[in-house]
Amino acid sequence: MEVTRMTRGSYEQFCPVAMASEVLCTRWTMVLIRELLSGSTRFGDLRRGVPRMSPTLLSQRLKELEDAGIVTREPVADEVGIHEYQLTAAGKDLKHVVESFGIWGQKWVETQASLENLDPSLLMWDMRRNINPAPLPSDRTVIQFHYPELPASHCYWWMIIDPEAKVEVDLCAKNPGFEVDLWVTTDLKTMTAIWMGLTSLKESHSKLLVDGDPALARSMAQWLGFSHFAGQKKLSARYQNLRESSFRTIGIFLYCSLLVGKPKDNGESYDRYPLLSPRRQSRELHPT
Repeated sequence: MEVTRMTRGSYEQFCPVAMASEVLCTRWTMVLIRELLSGSTRFGDLRRGVPRMSPTLLSQRLKELEDAGIVTREPVADEVGIHEYQLTAAGKDLKHVVESFGIWGQKWVETQASLENLDPSLLMWDMRRNINPAPLPSDRTVIQFHYPELPASHCYWWMIIDPEAKVEVDLCAKNPGFEVDLWVTTDLKTMTAIWMGLTSLKESHSKLLVDGDPALARSMAQWLGFSHFAGQKKLSARYQNLRESSFRTIGIFLYCSLLVGKPKDNGESYDRYPLLSPRRQSRELHPT
């Protein structure tokens, strides 16, 4: 099956990059393909992966991807009115494209820019998809996440891991009524940074309050879902410049700290003039 172009505008170039851009570079399209590649097949699950995308636009983009030959829409047996969206061979072939997009973004987009658009719904949905049940008990485990700075409607989330349930890992924004095994309290920015690999659980321990089952708390680094791109280090130009600037600042500070408090032969100190050289301080303290 050949992929057909679906955008109204055309670059009018024979270059494959231009032709692929006409198909893939409409707003939300690549993010939607990311969700499909992550395993979401139903409209409701896709909505949870793109919570800021309107249902109308989501329907439109899915129809465009279907017309372009990237997805198929099939009815679900025994569920009237329910359809699933499956990637075609052309859609599955976009896996490496999306991965390259993500690696580039993780590598070069500024950390602060990455953490400006915080979204608890998206974070928890992504964490739910990446939870590793293997280190967890064989019976049901309930983990509550609390973000105190958020409004009451968005500050509590429950992750339910049950190997015997139809959905092994489920996410609830309302109290499911089960006994909680582990409570995790932190701010949304810290948890997002941990999930993205911008910091670690160990580095953020002062901003994390973990209470409950000690075994669950100790194994948190093993079962917590991290971003697929968390292993990619930040290498943005500004990041490197900031790093070099920090090293220079530290160097200047260490040099100045050597001057502070250094006694003179007559018992006086350089504390009054910490940023002056010893010779300059001597002139200031003992003018001729």
